[in-house]
Amino acid sequence: MIRMSAQEVYEALLSEERITEIEGQIRFYLGTVDIVVRQRDVVGNIIQEWLQGWFDTHEVLYCTNDNSQMPPDFFLNPQNRKTDMLEVKAFNIEASPGFDIADFNMYQQEIVEKPWMLYVDYLIFGYEMMADGTVLIRDLWLKKVWEITRRMKEWPINLQIKDRVVHKIRPGVFYKRIGYPPFQCLEDFISAIEETVYKNPKTHDIAGQWLNQFLGNYEYHYGVRLNVPRWRDIADTYQALPRGI
Repeated sequence: MIRMSAQEVYEALLSEERITEIEGQIRFYLGTVDIVVRQRDVVGNIIQEWLQGWFDTHEVLYCTNDNSQMPPDFFLNPQNRKTDMLEVKAFNIEASPGFDIADFNMYQQEIVEKPWMLYVDYLIFGYEMMADGTVLIRDLWLKKVWEITRRMKEWPINLQIKDRVVHKIRPGVFYKRIGYPPFQCLEDFISAIEETVYKNPKTHDIAGQWLNQFLGNYEYHYGVRLNVPRWRDIADTYQALPRGI
């Protein structure tokens, strides 16, 4: 078995597999009927399974995450699950990214207790499915969470909200200069999370202690005290870009 970092996986898919130049299909057969699947909403899960198959074929060392509700999908260093963490995402590149990053209420607690979760690498496939079911990978990115998330109009971070209840953290359009820009650094992302903890009725009661607990645990694990700004001081930095920019 060979060890590969997320960066090495990303580079191998682009240079060796030439993944943005090849075609694929999703096939399903049952009895005597064999079809090409044309439903776009299954592509993301299939790509994750394909990548696991790619790991097996190339004898890449990994293990999967038992908790499917939280990133990462893969630990590329099973002996140290605080490093080399890889989450796989995919979206129809003809639309905006619509995948979930994590449940907000679980995520804000997770990064306090496990600050290394902030350094999960997100391997993101931008795909197109043709009318005949052919799947093309149009682009591939390797990003950290703050590089793919943004604010929204009423909240410091982009959220799925149903019946005024906060659910999932959602990505922004991180690959174009359009709309709200992604966060510029980890500290600004944490600032947005802290303000959302405060605004969210379900987590409002812990808001007073949340940042200090996070900073303390982060310093304990990394030996560095982060300098996290207040959201009110940076909010204007992340306003929507003017049209045409």
